[in-house]
Amino acid sequence: MVVVDLLGSGNAFLPSGRLHSFLLIDKHIIVDCPPTALASLRKAKISPADIDTILITHVHGDHVFGFPNFLLERKYISDRSQEKTLTIAGSKIVRERLTLLCNLAYPGSLEEMLENINWVDIPESNEWVFERFKVYHDEEVEPHGWMLTHSQGWSMLHSGDTGPCDELWNRIAQCRFAVVEMGVPEWVNTEYHHKPSDIRKLAELNPETKLVLTHTYIDSDYEIVTKDFPEMPSNVVHGEDSMRFEITNSGQVL
Repeated sequence: MVVVDLLGSGNAFLPSGRLHSFLLIDKHIIVDCPPTALASLRKAKISPADIDTILITHVHGDHVFGFPNFLLERKYISDRSQEKTLTIAGSKIVRERLTLLCNLAYPGSLEEMLENINWVDIPESNEWVFERFKVYHDEEVEPHGWMLTHSQGWSMLHSGDTGPCDELWNRIAQCRFAVVEMGVPEWVNTEYHHKPSDIRKLAELNPETKLVLTHTYIDSDYEIVTKDFPEMPSNVVHGEDSMRFEITNSGQVL
């Protein structure tokens, strides 16, 4: 059984009632490390020291600016002896950008921690085969999604931030479970994020895939932009903070 926790579901603007988009897999793998990462982990009662792998999608601020505080917490609170190995996986820009963030935030405090990180392009695991693939977003932040294929043969993925693109949509067709961003309303003029009409089309093309929407613009508490969720096919779940999904060894989503 694989447990997937959506610890945060909001976009960069933090719609009401939401923390930044943030995914936890089996209580030890996280996707990105947003500004609200520590708050999300505290709320879920997960120690930062229990995280052994971070999959970075891209280096926009709402996806990685929580990393200095995450690392600082490990150093001074949850892993004082520095016994826990942390692997960070991503494109070439990831190490450079995260190191810069830490040095700007806490100069002189995190150099040893940064040196002890296992920086990799693709992590190794007995349970998962990881694949990082390019998506359609701002090229300057080297955008990617992550596809994870379980040892039992089924696959899931996280889209990162992206507009519709073949690299993503072709993989979603191979997955039982997909966490996909829907970052903007229909009226926003951008190709770099999924809009409601894109999600409807994607869901109709893949009726057997459970689509969980994250990085949403829709308010959960009081209205800032809108609280109205557009009508979607039955295989679409509009993500909320603290949602949990369980996936059986055969790939059935509970």
